[in-house]
Amino acid sequence: MKPSNEINRLLEIMAALRHPETGCAWDVEQNFRSIAPYTLEEVYEVLDAIERDDKDDLREELGDLLLQVVFHARMAEEEGSFDFADVAQTVSDKMIRRHPHVFGTAEEKSRGLTPGAWSRIKSEEKAERSLRRQGMGIEEENTGYLDDIPRTFPALLRALKIQLKASKVGFDWNNPAKVLEKIEEEISELKEAVKSGNADHIQEEFGDLIFSMVNLGRHYNIDPEVALMQTNDKFLRRFHHIEQSLNQAGSSLNDASLDEMEALWVEAKHTETEK
Repeated sequence: MKPSNEINRLLEIMAALRHPETGCAWDVEQNFRSIAPYTLEEVYEVLDAIERDDKDDLREELGDLLLQVVFHARMAEEEGSFDFADVAQTVSDKMIRRHPHVFGTAEEKSRGLTPGAWSRIKSEEKAERSLRRQGMGIEEENTGYLDDIPRTFPALLRALKIQLKASKVGFDWNNPAKVLEKIEEEISELKEAVKSGNADHIQEEFGDLIFSMVNLGRHYNIDPEVALMQTNDKFLRRFHHIEQSLNQAGSSLNDASLDEMEALWVEAKHTETEK
């Protein structure tokens, strides 16, 4: 296995694709913003392969994700910002710095990872980053405690990250039962909003309820994204059972009544319970 050779080959392929005269027209016209949605899409496809435990797909999807990194690095190199080697060096330096118990001195290795070391190292990195960006003339827009959580995160993930960070300074419920009470309160407020008929108010209270549900899951070490993915899959399985059953009976989704579909849904649910 010679990963360095394969990486170099991939970098050469991307350079050829981006060549303004002989490259691919589609690749040449792309920029950071236009490629960003594809980068996010590849991340989700990697997660999907992991969820399905499909190692063949995982290998391919990781390659597609790596291509996205190479694509962004190539565009940065073209404008003189940084290149792929800089990206690799940055993350390598970070991993070494964050694991002194693995890569440090004999004394650091013998001590192991001391309590609070991870947070201290990350704080030092943040301070160094701020100084570096100041030297580059880049003004820091986000200065609040929670402002470094990217707005572009999926909403459920961002809610979880916000809550986790807030909890580190003590802004948190000590008892999950309190969160359940908060959820009941939010449901009551959502019902009132529905009665009012105000669409903006309904949306606001709906968001508050979801945020509180994420909070409850956090107290029970439940990842909201994973939990919702599992529920999505469960719905798909049961709905597929409805569709198959109707087809076998010579009917279809369009022809069946809600009562018929509901009965088949309950049947699918009972079948899953019995397994």
